[in-house]
Amino acid sequence: MISSLKKYFGPSMLITAAFIGPGTLTVCTIAGYELGYELLWVLLFAIFTTVVLQEMSARVGLKTQQGLAQALQNYIPNKVIRISIIVLLLAAILVGNTAYESGNIAGAGLGLSGLFGDIWWFPIIIGILAIGLLSVPSVRYFQMIISGIVILMVVCFLIAVCMIGPSYSNILSGIMPSSISSDSILKAVALVGTTVVPYNLFLHASLISEKYDQGYSLQDLRIENMLAVFLGGLISILILIVAAETSTMNGGGSVKSIMDLATLLNPSFGEGSLYIISIGLLAAGLSSAITAPLAAAYVGKEVFSLSRDSWYFKSIWIVIILIGVIISLSGYQPILIIKFAQVANGVILPLLAGILIWMTNQKSIVGKDINSLVYNGLALLVLIVTIFISLRAMHSVFGIFQ
Repeated sequence: MISSLKKYFGPSMLITAAFIGPGTLTVCTIAGYELGYELLWVLLFAIFTTVVLQEMSARVGLKTQQGLAQALQNYIPNKVIRISIIVLLLAAILVGNTAYESGNIAGAGLGLSGLFGDIWWFPIIIGILAIGLLSVPSVRYFQMIISGIVILMVVCFLIAVCMIGPSYSNILSGIMPSSISSDSILKAVALVGTTVVPYNLFLHASLISEKYDQGYSLQDLRIENMLAVFLGGLISILILIVAAETSTMNGGGSVKSIMDLATLLNPSFGEGSLYIISIGLLAAGLSSAITAPLAAAYVGKEVFSLSRDSWYFKSIWIVIILIGVIISLSGYQPILIIKFAQVANGVILPLLAGILIWMTNQKSIVGKDINSLVYNGLALLVLIVTIFISLRAMHSVFGIFQ
């Protein structure tokens, strides 16, 4: 039984590690604490959206034996569209992931601080760990380590939920779709935006094309994809539940990070709650600190035709980690760069969704495994959602600039 399940803990597990970072933990914490279970159904829909998009990306990687950035260059006939996409890719992923890396490292450092006290050089430790783990020569062992980190997050937050004793009737009511108030719309968009991550589409296709040949079972690939995304979604759901129940216990209010929950839970559940949440945050920050620079390196590899074993490929993720460590130590927040990356991601997400729908309907690209009519209907629904996310994200950014 265990051996049969092991095959589903493959490259797709890195996608879970990528989208469950400090940012996701923070968004789920704030949404749950301030709104209770009101947006639980939105989070479930975000998980569904991620399953659909990641499956199409993985299918393109499997059938073309190319990463998504390389496939875009090879299969999009219009030169202007092709070049525009590549420019957006470099802006959104290479530049954006460099800016986001400081938050990943700082989040992991905050987790260490919860365990051992506040020490200034924790970001350096996280940077060394990230470089060390990315330097593991065996892809199999690397995937096992990442899968272990993901399982650790699930266990930590599952224990937290069991400690707090959630209201199952409230959870069931939150699952049912309902209207979203104008005050909650930005939190809803944030929940979806931290789950549906553009760079994961590129990371997934690249990893699948390297791991599996064209003869690999598409059904097994889909199971692997669903398992990975559902595990990540489960972590987000557990955090939202803990935050919602903590709010009920403390009479509402506001929190700024998941570590605030540990402080609020401490009087009722003791130091154990602090350690559990700190370990979960450390695992989330470290996993994203590994996968964000790796995704950027894959995009650079495919855009500039680099070898995975070349120093240029390795130098991309090393430089991104080092910059993240330096920014985290300085305390400086590259707000303008992050806003720029948000706009680029906002433009590229619906564009990628549309291109993936087109690609997975072309027999010349995916062979006989094209989308069914039902799958196209689901994919079009996802496309509409990504367009909405894009418009809201850009409105938010440009509204701040005004």
